[in-house]
Amino acid sequence: MILPLDLLIGNYDNVYEFTCAAIRRASQITLAGDEEIVENDGKVVSTAIKQILTKKVEYRLGE
Repeated sequence: MILPLDLLIGNYDNVYEFTCAAIRRASQITLAGDEEIVENDGKVVSTAIKQILTKKVEYRLGE
């Protein structure tokens, strides 16, 4: 799978925040599953990163 790196370069000033969101999304995918996992040969982290970059899923900071 090719990640859309052009989206990553200009959109995320806080790498730590993005990393936390990707970890959380990967955990959610592992527990609940996602149809994209089959397409991506079971690559959970790559799928999570792609979903965040393409805005398929959105995140916000916890309170």
